Formats: sequence, C-alpha cells, structure tokens
Amino acid sequence: TEAIGLYNLGQSCCLNSLLQVFLMNIHFTRILRRITVPSSPAQRRSNVPYQMLLLLEKMQCGKCKAVGPTELAYCLSEHRVELFVQHDAAQLFLTLWNLLKKQMKKPELVKELRDLYAICIQEHVACQKCSFEVKSKSTMLTLPLPVLDANSHRLKTLEDCLQYFFHPEELTGQNMCFCQQCGKKTTFLQSMKLVHLPQTLTLHLKRFCFERSSRTHKLSHSLPFPQELDLRQVLTESQCQADDSEKATWQYELFAVVAHSGSASCGHYCAYIRSLTDCKWYCFNDSEVCQVSWDDVKCTYGRSNLYWRETAYLLFYMKKHPQ
Repeated sequence: TEAIGLYNLGQSCCLNSLLQVFLMNIHFTRILRRITVPSSPAQRRSNVPYQMLLLLEKMQCGKCKAVGPTELAYCLSEHRVELFVQHDAAQLFLTLWNLLKKQMKKPELVKELRDLYAICIQEHVACQKCSFEVKSKSTMLTLPLPVLDANSHRLKTLEDCLQYFFHPEELTGQNMCFCQQCGKKTTFLQSMKLVHLPQTLTLHLKRFCFERSSRTHKLSHSLPFPQELDLRQVLTESQCQADDSEKATWQYELFAVVAHSGSASCGHYCAYIRSLTDCKWYCFNDSEVCQVSWDDVKCTYGRSNLYWRETAYLLFYMKKHPQ
C-alpha cells in the first residue's frame, strides 16, 4: 500500500514520472489488470501493457523502497522509444498512451482507455464574407495551453490559459483561407469548442518555446493552477458544444503534476501525485518518495527569476462527479 519509487536507469526521470502518474491512477490500473496476457515469451517481452502490469505488481508486492523499470524500458526501446536520452514529458506521454491503446487487444478496454483520457473538440472555421462554414471533430490526449498570448504577454493563471486556448482567432493576411462560396481567399474566424471531457483531463503548459535563433527557451514565470477546476465557470457558452448533462460532469480536482526543473536543454522531471486512497500528496523523484503538502505542490507555479527551479509542465485533473 506504500508509494514505491522507481530507480533512474540513466536519464529516465521523465519515464519514471509518467509511469507513476499512470500507475497511481486506480481507474487506469483497473483497465490494466484486465488485459489479455500475450501467449509467447517474445510477445510478452514486447507488450507494453503487460510489462506495465508486471511493473505494477512488482511495486505492490516488493518490500523495497524502489524498483527498477528495466524490463519495461527495454520493451519500449523495441518500439523506438530511445533510452538514456532526455525526453519531453508531453511527447512521451502521447507515445506511451498510443502504445497502450495499440497493444490492448480487447476492444472494450481500448474504449475504456479512450474514455479515461481522450478529449473531444469541435473546430469551426467560418468565412467572414458569407455563410460558408466548416466543422470538424477531433480527439486530443492533452490540451496544449499557451502560457503567452499572441503579443507575447504572460497569461497570469491556468484559467486565463484555458480561455485563451478557446478564444476565436481571426485568420487574416497570409493566414486567409480559400472560401468555396466566395471563390477566393477571405478572412476566416477559427474557433475551438469543447464537446466532451474525459475522466482524467491532461493539460500541457507550453513552457518550452522556440526563439528566432531556433533555440528552445523555457518560460519559468509564475502560473498558478487551482486544486479544483470547474470548466463551466471558466469557459463561455459559445466555447462549449455540449449538453447540460455532459457539462454537469466538468468539475475536476487536481490529481497529479509532472514538474520540470532546469533549462530546456538540460533538466529533470519529478511527479507530485495525490493518492486516491489516502488523499495525501506525495513527491515521486525517481527512487525517492516522500509525503508533501499542498504548499510544496504550489512551489511548481514557477518564478521568473529562478529558471532552474521546478515548474509544472503537465497537469492531470480528475472528475469529481463522473457520470
């Protein structure tokens, strides 16, 4: 029942942090425990869900303070996930999720995995000269939230970032689109509308940005995020494409934070996770696990003058009242 750490295999802090977020989510482990075990040893070695299940059992049955995710790491390397390199947590999270979805053979488990994490968005593109409009639905694993606006001004809170992400954008000048009705390029209004939110909502704070020198720069300014998030209070009616019963479930509680310390080129990840069994916060820093307070988690808000300090990079919120 105790929280167990994961040994760093060599620049595996990003993988370790994401594995802890997956395996501390009891909704995910309920799916994982029902997978079909591959028949041959070779298939078992290369099956990500199975290797993740073995790691979970190793963590729960062992008497050590930490275990090594060696077999899972080598399994991932067979699927072109490089070892001993620095990964981006948002990209690696998507890679892990896609491998899990691809290798879960039971359709009902794939559906449950999608229901647990997938966000449904409807994109609207409308000509401002006539009535021509195109609507298309898409599925996202994370909401990639800018932390700066179009004028490079800092957004001050997580709620500001969410509102900015769903704010309509006018496509003018070089960004104009061809209108089939007008028969020429015209100004379009592009907007995103929220259709469906999953049990576990993942928000990606885009703290790494490209400068003109083509170097990646880390944005470390303070960006507070709440313990409780009600999307009905944050977004306007026009930014939602959902009925009242769907929106009634859009109340969330913070479950985990994957934080990054260091610079864009050299850094370290750890995870702060609220246990769903005892409701206490823990910091998972590779093999070291300790109980922390909400004030400790708030230290990941960031500060402009401390580039090397921890700043939240991925936020995981969990529904308070799922359907």
